Amino acid sequence: MQFRSLLAGSAMLALLAGCAAGPTDQREEAGMTASQANYQGTLPCRNCDGIDLNVTMIGEEMSAPEERTFTLNATYRNHPQTPPDENYAGNWEVLTGTPSDPSATVYELTPNGDGQIYYFQRISERTLELIDPERRRFENGEMLQLQRQ
Repeated sequence: MQFRSLLAGSAMLALLAGCAAGPTDQREEAGMTASQANYQGTLPCRNCDGIDLNVTMIGEEMSAPEERTFTLNATYRNHPQTPPDENYAGNWEVLTGTPSDPSATVYELTPNGDGQIYYFQRISERTLELIDPERRRFENGEMLQLQRQ
């Protein structure tokens, strides 16, 4: 709940991590299989030094919907209230287009149970950027990026 509040308060952020398929040799170098991708980054936080985010996507864009799953783990750095880590799991979908780029690839993460839906735009084969629910990029978008590990 705290994670959603901080993101919403920071500009109603929503996140999704996606599985960006790159050449096989790059996936092997990164230690990932063709059906798993891990993205990490630190998001800004009003009341702390940042929110470390780790998103693992399992499945591929062409996989059956029930085979596309994710886990999302958020850890707060030096938060005055020391909130517990946030852990979500669910399924992800591939969407096409944003208001500024009709051909953009967007990943939509839907947590199981209670939780908001998160969105990420694929910026490159190795970079995802947190975008809002209307699929618009934020002005400080470079601060909202996760890198494939």
